[in-house]
Amino acid sequence: MIILPAIDIKDGQCVRLFQGDYEQVTTFDTDPVAVARRWQQAGASWLHVVDLDGAKAGYPVNTSVIGQIREATHMHVEVGGGMRKLEHIEQVLQQGVDRVILGTVAITNRELVKQAIERWGERIAVGLDARDGMVAIGGWLETSNQRAEKLAQELADLGVQRFIYTDIARDGALSGPNLRALAEMQKASHAALIASGGVSSLADLHALALSGVEGAIVGKAIYTGDVDLARAIKEIEQ
Repeated sequence: MIILPAIDIKDGQCVRLFQGDYEQVTTFDTDPVAVARRWQQAGASWLHVVDLDGAKAGYPVNTSVIGQIREATHMHVEVGGGMRKLEHIEQVLQQGVDRVILGTVAITNRELVKQAIERWGERIAVGLDARDGMVAIGGWLETSNQRAEKLAQELADLGVQRFIYTDIARDGALSGPNLRALAEMQKASHAALIASGGVSSLADLHALALSGVEGAIVGKAIYTGDVDLARAIKEIEQ
């Protein structure tokens, strides 16, 4: 299982939100590039970056910071937040990003998802962020009437090869991952699955590794010190 440290960018800074609430922000570092270097030194092979301002605005906002992270490190980088048009995706991929994560458009614009898959294939992943099993969109500010598993099934039929599943209630809460929901997602499609939300300990990461997910995104726990990233990578990846 791959461990992906997360960098969430708001106003150019490295922050964490509690359960996706833009009013409950903790700033962990004013320099996301320095943070990216730190996670690289810890042994990370992948970095998960979220443009929080972009997710809210509906277009990429923190592209210059993302470009700086790309230039300063040699990790693989995946980026999500505000990718609502093909030109947004292209703009970010041209910065040398390995993978773009689509969220809101998976519900609002299925045709765009299809076109993106046709053009970029596996470089497109879909983030399914669920609140009580229902997919949230627009930077998690709105909850749709779509169940995450059903949507995964439909999008896998469309050609999506990788999903990132986040349980919003657990995001930033250090309450452990939702293994039951992840198992439901694995049943719904044969696409690769990356788990996000709730990791609070090395034990959580071992449980996720046993569940068969391809990767686990770790955010708050590596900033608070609850998880030592270097140790986690050594134990689980290597």
